[in-house]
Amino acid sequence: MRKESYDFLKRLLSAPGPSGREEAAARVWREEAGRFADGVRGDRMGNSFATLNPGGRPRVMLSGHIDEIGLIVTHVDEQGFVRFKGVGGWDPQVLVGQRVRLRTGSGEIPGVIGKKAIHLMESEERKKASEIKGLWIDIGARDAEEARRSVRVGDVAVLDQEPVELPNGRLASRSLDNRMGAFVVLEALRLLSEEEGLSAEVVAVATVQEEVGIYGARGAAFGLDPDAAIAVDVTHATDTPGVPKNEHGDHPLGSGPVIARASVLSPLVTDGLVSAAEREGIPYTLEADSSRTGTDADAIHLSRAGIATGLVSCPNRYMHSPNEMVELGDLEGCARLIASYVRSLGPDADFVR
Repeated sequence: MRKESYDFLKRLLSAPGPSGREEAAARVWREEAGRFADGVRGDRMGNSFATLNPGGRPRVMLSGHIDEIGLIVTHVDEQGFVRFKGVGGWDPQVLVGQRVRLRTGSGEIPGVIGKKAIHLMESEERKKASEIKGLWIDIGARDAEEARRSVRVGDVAVLDQEPVELPNGRLASRSLDNRMGAFVVLEALRLLSEEEGLSAEVVAVATVQEEVGIYGARGAAFGLDPDAAIAVDVTHATDTPGVPKNEHGDHPLGSGPVIARASVLSPLVTDGLVSAAEREGIPYTLEADSSRTGTDADAIHLSRAGIATGLVSCPNRYMHSPNEMVELGDLEGCARLIASYVRSLGPDADFVR
């Protein structure tokens, strides 16, 4: 991966952006998009748009959600401990002992997630899995008055986990689900900007609020009314212990883009992605979904009178944890695949089935 792209990826991963409060991550994305896109804008929901070749045909939407799972403050108790709920789907076990970054009206403040020490537990307590209602955030306040001067109900937080470089081109970080997708759609747009002869108008979109209901993609797709769309997200890497391939497919790190075939997806777009991968010699695997995909694609394909939609995913280990892991070559493969497919579309491309 080229250095500029890798630096952008790390900046994007480091920016806090839980669902509904994606502004910091969106600023990083829009700044990068402004280097090569013909136009960059936002909307009232917080979605970010970068357009290439405006007025071209067909109009293609590339969607990757930029929000991440996080925490939201629900109460500050009389001892100054901060109670919270999850924003998006958490396994509470991975929260125990984590450091957090709280975004407050007075700026960002650190905290740690606390739990009763094992030494103080009764034997039956030790056997129970942690629940979020039994955890709290400790910001070091002496009492409620001090804590409430810093933190209000409704403030949000993310885990304090910066990207970690590992061997074999692998990267671990929080927020890879799905800053990775927002990164890939913008990288695909950059690749397209470097070549001549593009017919399509291409709009890369960093969507919001996916982790709480795929809401951003719904609004973005309605506003754009594209002829076709490609959603980009993560899928489970199945090369870790205990993951049955007969249930979840064979998608190890390093195997390239995962192209979905699903009941809600357009076979025209899906087949075009497969053809592009084979034409370019890009390794890929296939994934099947019998109904919904659990991604932005579920909202996009239903927009207006229906949008021909495809889905490209990247294998990801330890999803919804502080240390999700991907292989950089897979991200590059996803961007190359999408760019190749979009480049192949002529002005008369027809998505009617």
